[in-house]
Amino acid sequence: MPLSVYPEFQSAVLLCIDDNEDVLECVKSFLESFGYTVLTAPSGGKGLELASMHAVDVVIVDYLMPKMNGHEVAIEMRRLKPQAAIIMLSAAVDVPEQALELVDAFITKDCLDSELLPAIAQLHGRGWTPPTSNAA
Repeated sequence: MPLSVYPEFQSAVLLCIDDNEDVLECVKSFLESFGYTVLTAPSGGKGLELASMHAVDVVIVDYLMPKMNGHEVAIEMRRLKPQAAIIMLSAAVDVPEQALELVDAFITKDCLDSELLPAIAQLHGRGWTPPTSNAA
């Protein structure tokens, strides 16, 4: 089905924050293939800076980052954009409970391809099921 059948895709702005530029580009391309507008930041500080300048619906943040980890980003993001949903990603499964309490969803990076779109759909509050991507 064409993406125009799903107008909610064009309306959501996602902010992805990860210190791994390859992960950022992969996630950005994947999410854009579903019609999302995707902003990317290679650090917590840059992510907060982007969030202060743009309307953001969902923040996707890596837990393990230098200087400012995902927990610290989530604390500041809740102050800056209290209405934005926050999804925390990590390759580690031992994320502290304090960090998990600040976010709306947690996804391990090995489950990213199967869990990210459903989490965004649920948190963005549209009640729809994402279609299959047309991207190769």
